[in-house]
Amino acid sequence: MSELIQENMTITHDGREWIAWNDQFRVSASSLEELDDAVRARYLARDDIKKNKKIEVFMAFDNSAIPHWIRPFANYYFNRIIKIN
Repeated sequence: MSELIQENMTITHDGREWIAWNDQFRVSASSLEELDDAVRARYLARDDIKKNKKIEVFMAFDNSAIPHWIRPFANYYFNRIIKIN
């Protein structure tokens, strides 16, 4: 059975690009699909991640990037989870 590694990142949009970061790295892309690909590539390049391990990356949206009135609904629209392997 594969070991599951759970990671956390923060995600935002700067008006031009999607940006995801944590204490290990930062990536950006023009679309969410490209951002997911960039995150996958960075995790798969790590020496401590072996092919028999599964990674689940939870991306919490940086609520400071959106108007105050929509923040109660933000978790339903902006948080993401990507699975690797």
